[in-house]
Amino acid sequence: MFNKLLGKFSKDLGIDLGTKNTLVYTNEKGIVINEPSVVAVNVRTEEILAVGDEAQKMVGRTPGHIQAIKPLVDGVISDFEVTEKMLKYFIDKVHSESFTLIPRPRVVIGIPLDITEVEKKAVEDAAKSAGARQVYLIEESMAAAIGARLPVADPTANMIVDIGGGTTEISVISLGGVVAWKTLRQAGNALDNNITQYIREEFNILIGEQVAESIKIKIGSATPLKEPMEMEVRGRDLINGLPRAVTINDSQVREAIQKTINQIIENIKITLETTPPELVSDIYEHGIVLAGGGALLRGIDKEIAQATKIPVRIADDPLTCVVRGTGMLLADDELLSKVLSPGAEEM
Repeated sequence: MFNKLLGKFSKDLGIDLGTKNTLVYTNEKGIVINEPSVVAVNVRTEEILAVGDEAQKMVGRTPGHIQAIKPLVDGVISDFEVTEKMLKYFIDKVHSESFTLIPRPRVVIGIPLDITEVEKKAVEDAAKSAGARQVYLIEESMAAAIGARLPVADPTANMIVDIGGGTTEISVISLGGVVAWKTLRQAGNALDNNITQYIREEFNILIGEQVAESIKIKIGSATPLKEPMEMEVRGRDLINGLPRAVTINDSQVREAIQKTINQIIENIKITLETTPPELVSDIYEHGIVLAGGGALLRGIDKEIAQATKIPVRIADDPLTCVVRGTGMLLADDELLSKVLSPGAEEM
């Protein structure tokens, strides 16, 4: 009863705690925060200097006593204290405009499918220490499916492939649960690493991770383009140590990332092989839905459709599917109780 009363006044939050970005959703305003999961720390004093966008600007540019830390690796917490401080910063930022006596919020957080009980506890503890009143954990692929407005509670199959920063989660969902799934540690970051490695091997040039990501976004593609694209890339020459610029085109980027794309497709096929026949029939009829930042790679839907012979579509605004799903659950207690991750707090 007291919890329900508090719920009328608290500003409840849906959080997508991603390897690359953290997004926060409130029912009143929708997505209020979309910032990189990066924290800049002074290692001498252990003082937090910047979080999110401001900390991202420091990556690769810090002096020895400052570290730009990414506290999440492959979707799970690798640095508990820094994650807690990052969450506290974002929760405080959301509540900064509100009356100071507002109750602590309920928080719904998306978690990877292959997370351990210890890692679940770490997420719950970090959110509570950051100021949450109650913490509900939900699988990210389920949240992405809800955010993509798929009928997850129906007795029909919905297949969603969530290509994030650290992980790719492939799930078949029916009756509010995940029937078959596969988690792959190959996603957006792996594509960036592929590009960095290719440029190192082909041109003897070392580039930073932000440059690699910008190459992927600007000219990256999974299928050949109608009009070729190219861009100039600057980095450090590994032979003489001096700055050097080269021009790279879309076919070279495609060659660099092809292995990772093939691994994602192969794992989609493996997941289909382990799915009950009745549900596979539904998937052939309704198709596969892509979510996450990786879904924005040009032609990835066509490449997956060609390999699986199943229709593929990209969710509306795939980057925000997970956080929108967590936000929708805040307003639907019945659905939240159905799809809660086992081991999470009960309603």
